Amino acid sequence: MKKRYAVFYTLIVLLILFLVGLNFITGSTRISWHEIGQILSHQNTQSVEGTILLDIRLPRLLAAFFLGGALALSGYLLQAFFANPIAGPFVLGISSGAKLFVALLMVSAVMSGYMYGAAEMVLAALFGSSLATVFVILAAKRVENMAILMVTGVMIGYICSSVTELLVSFANDSNIVNLHNWSMGTFSSISWKQVRIFIPVVLVGLIISILLSKEIEAYLYGEMYAKSVGMQVRLFRILLIALSSVLSATVTAFAGPISFVGIAVPHLVRQSFRTTKPLIMITASFLGGGAFCLGCDLLARELFAPMELSISTITAILGAPVVISLLIKRKGG
Repeated sequence: MKKRYAVFYTLIVLLILFLVGLNFITGSTRISWHEIGQILSHQNTQSVEGTILLDIRLPRLLAAFFLGGALALSGYLLQAFFANPIAGPFVLGISSGAKLFVALLMVSAVMSGYMYGAAEMVLAALFGSSLATVFVILAAKRVENMAILMVTGVMIGYICSSVTELLVSFANDSNIVNLHNWSMGTFSSISWKQVRIFIPVVLVGLIISILLSKEIEAYLYGEMYAKSVGMQVRLFRILLIALSSVLSATVTAFAGPISFVGIAVPHLVRQSFRTTKPLIMITASFLGGGAFCLGCDLLARELFAPMELSISTITAILGAPVVISLLIKRKGG
């Protein structure tokens, strides 16, 4: 079993390295491996190629990997919380709640002339995702059928998206065009300033998740078992949902709402590794989410270049069939 884990971890790492290389060399401006080596060794950083690689492609690459990993990890934590593999921040409307409040911040800032920063965006996203999460938890207490809960989450998403579109329609400032691009999900405008903010947040979330892996494993056996081994289940549930909300809110604040990664990646990891062990699921989901979004971002840039697709377009095409297969299997079971 350990050999199987080692093989799949190696394959994921190799896939990540392969996708990193492709993201470096592909684009409207082709950069050779020789030039990349010079730029990364600080020999040619002032050239046009150096600016493109260091100021555009590298921050975008880091965003795709870390935010993709955070989204997959957030999905796994929600699945552990609800004890259901269909749970995910996008499907349950949590990402849409974050999207709405970040949109409110952007529009009000443009109309009032207020200069907001990354911290305000994260707080707005966290507030919105927290409200949506509370609503979903309240709905889950009244509805035992996960399919109905999913429909409730989808309806929350539609409502939040409709309100966001209304905000875009009534905002007459030209700067609000950025809001439309962001609302569809994109890694295209990530700056180094933003990278320095979200990477520590994501890494802290990953470390806390790893430290909680034993508690998550106990919780997955049931609340009675968790209580019998001395866990404070109520506090643990609050911490688990808060951690998931912070991770998904961070992704939404910087890259917009990205669909299906939180469900598809943990499921694919579970199927590949053939395990439900939290420590494996946490680390492999994070790496898998990073690889998945690196690949999807590459496709979004290159499929119809120079036109660029939203990242959610690609993640939905690749991730939705996984969700459908999950629903069919659960119905069949």
